[in-house]
Amino acid sequence: MDWKKIKDTVVAEAKGRDGGRFGAGLPRVSDGQLLFIEHMVSKMRPVGVGGGRIAVFMNGSPLFTGAAGSGESNIRRWLLEERDLAEAIVAMPNDFFYNTGIATYIWVLNNNKPVERRGKVQLINANGVFTKMRKSLGSKRNELSDEQIRAIVKEYEAFEESKTSKIFDVRDFGYTTVTVERPLRDENGEIVTDRKGRPKPDTSLRDTENIPLTRNIDEYFEHEVKPYAPDAWMDRKKDKVGYEIPFTRYFYEYTPLRPSTDILDDIRSLEASIADSLAKVGL
Repeated sequence: MDWKKIKDTVVAEAKGRDGGRFGAGLPRVSDGQLLFIEHMVSKMRPVGVGGGRIAVFMNGSPLFTGAAGSGESNIRRWLLEERDLAEAIVAMPNDFFYNTGIATYIWVLNNNKPVERRGKVQLINANGVFTKMRKSLGSKRNELSDEQIRAIVKEYEAFEESKTSKIFDVRDFGYTTVTVERPLRDENGEIVTDRKGRPKPDTSLRDTENIPLTRNIDEYFEHEVKPYAPDAWMDRKKDKVGYEIPFTRYFYEYTPLRPSTDILDDIRSLEASIADSLAKVGL
């Protein structure tokens, strides 16, 4: 869903005195989902008269698209940290809509969170909760029964950790992108310095590290970077704070590979079956 046709109007509003509806940031023109969320937030009932809650279906890109400092990342930071609006995100089953089989998520936003939910976000994995339709309608092959809907709502209302429900502090989704420099060396391997004797960075070796907000940056650098690049240093003037929600990572379950002996037994069994079939037809 792009927003090319309204780009000039949206950009003008965002650059206005108070940023209007879109002051938190502007996503890339090719994907207006987070722009729509900003618009919806502007329509929420004020906290002074009870507050409001909205639920919006989105695909997966608003969870993670955009690096630190990008419009998408800034909007996520605004939703999560600055406004503390994100109450829950629910992963829905695939093949749930008529024209697409991609993964979709329900974002639940609340500008008047209960005390126990403030500063928290609940992730609910309902991806495996569905009923197969007797007949597909386009890409739609799955649906939710009333009982399944009640089960998802019950898990949301319980606000407890389980196999399919995880609760995080909002800062768990934040990170600082730190620029890591390595020294430029001449043909003799000597470090090249500037007039003040400081090593010049080799731009071809420049790298970045995404360091969780929950980690001390200096300690992270000493333990995770220095052992592998002793001559490296951080250019902290280039720090950028980003936010992303790697939803599937939190619910990933490792499935051990089958033992090689079992696979070999299956191959031998298949070979024997093929040989037997060929023998029956005289080959």
